[in-house]
Amino acid sequence: MINKIISKAPARVCLFGDHQDYLNLPIIATTINRNIEVSAKNNHSRYLNIFKKDIGEYDQINIDIDIDQNETDLLKIALRVLKDYSCFPDKGYDIIITSNIPINSGLSSSSALIVAWVNFLLTTFTNKKVTSEILAEISYRIEVTEMGGSGGKMDQYTISYGKTIFLDTLKDKVITYNHELCDMIIGVSNQAKDTQGLLKKLKTNALLSIDSIKKKFPNFDIYDPSSFDFEKCLSELDKNSRPYFRAAIGNYGITLNAKKEFEKPSLNIERISKLMNDHHDFLKNDLKITTPEIDNMIEIAKQNGSLASKIVGSGGGGSIVCLSNDKNISHKIIEEFNKIGVKETFIANKGSAPKTFLNE
Repeated sequence: MINKIISKAPARVCLFGDHQDYLNLPIIATTINRNIEVSAKNNHSRYLNIFKKDIGEYDQINIDIDIDQNETDLLKIALRVLKDYSCFPDKGYDIIITSNIPINSGLSSSSALIVAWVNFLLTTFTNKKVTSEILAEISYRIEVTEMGGSGGKMDQYTISYGKTIFLDTLKDKVITYNHELCDMIIGVSNQAKDTQGLLKKLKTNALLSIDSIKKKFPNFDIYDPSSFDFEKCLSELDKNSRPYFRAAIGNYGITLNAKKEFEKPSLNIERISKLMNDHHDFLKNDLKITTPEIDNMIEIAKQNGSLASKIVGSGGGGSIVCLSNDKNISHKIIEEFNKIGVKETFIANKGSAPKTFLNE
């Protein structure tokens, strides 16, 4: 019998492909050394007593009662979904959830929680080997499919693999990279995100622009640049649709070029930085997901020597990531961010895969 278990999962930073995964386009993302932790101790009852320490919330789940189909709590939905994977909790635990991932900041704290929770449940209540693939598959189903969310697969897959990955979201194909990245300076703005609202709007508009082009050009294939004339496609769209189509095509090309760089034996951080800056330009100028505070943070980072800076996640607030291969520059950027009163700022390095620690 497992009496105590600790399950950890890391935060996620998107490097390339923001607002691409829900279009079935690829992404490149990585994990950082910030984690969420689910610590559980057997309480010899039939209840999962959950304490979310950082936000002071308590909940209790009776493991003998079926989860309602209309349930909206992701931890409870997970229990219902996991029945399809022969995971049936048969004992209670006192559970404490803690995290040093900034909440609602574009670093995917919610997906990290789901991955850590699923990892805990599978490890504790099944004898199956828990793989990255199964963690990603289940976590995506819980957070997006079951909830009818507008997001893609980037968060669940990146966190479940715990590495820098290229994800083909159409085929669920993952390529992992082991390059040592430079410093990633994270700056968390004071504006929380409306993740689902913004994702729904951008996804709807992007899909409408692509569908419009498909109707006008039957041979259009977004995965094959030779199948269409980009400028001609743009000219066929109204002015409101053009930015969404331009961003989809532009960021897809940038992600593929970044993939070529990551596939090389050594990483050219200057080339990666140029591509990242180009990616941010589409996010700012076409998708318009930045805010005045985010724009100011990007400018400060640039003025103080950042190689690249971009908004992270859905936008409308949240965080930015800046690249630096000089510790002095990294600390200077943090110092300047603190001067303008950002919510939080820190140097991040590569994270690690989800882990469980057992005591029987």
